[in-house]
Amino acid sequence: MDPPGSRVGSPTDIELMTRVRDGDVRQLAHLFARHHVRLYNFYLRLTGDRESSEDMTQEVFFRMLKYRHTFRGDGEFIAWMYHLARNVHLDSRRRTDTVAGGEAEEIPAADPHAHDLMERKEGADLVRAALARLPIEKREVLLLSRYEGMRYDAIAELLGCSVEAVKVRVHRALQELRTIYFRLSGERTNG
Repeated sequence: MDPPGSRVGSPTDIELMTRVRDGDVRQLAHLFARHHVRLYNFYLRLTGDRESSEDMTQEVFFRMLKYRHTFRGDGEFIAWMYHLARNVHLDSRRRTDTVAGGEAEEIPAADPHAHDLMERKEGADLVRAALARLPIEKREVLLLSRYEGMRYDAIAELLGCSVEAVKVRVHRALQELRTIYFRLSGERTNG
């Protein structure tokens, strides 16, 4: 079985980034091809803004190139990439001095066939609306663990805390998401 972040017969993400770090910057194109949609969707779910999501995705790859010398290759590439992504998002928030909130204008669909099921779509819309109302820190930890499929140890490394702290944060974020979801669900049926 091939390691995560690789295609059959292709170099792993760590191998590609090591080559970039060592001067073969053309390999960044392969990493971009593998991960730009994933990063874009992460930002889109986080902010609800298509244009800024595109800009931030491009900025992550620019920073991969700029800070390639900081890549050690001894951890997970995905954790390093999301470390850069978090910094890009924080810098963007500082620049605009605006905190994302309210209804998300567009969220990518997880299943293209879900459009045929109106009930499922309405439930997904409620989840997206509830997710958009979570504080950014809780939204981020849920996106990393649930949507991006990152392991708790990788998230702990990224956030600079223990695995247990990540578990607690995810649990609390899910509880708050559930509360918001049911409140919104009640508003829709009563309103």
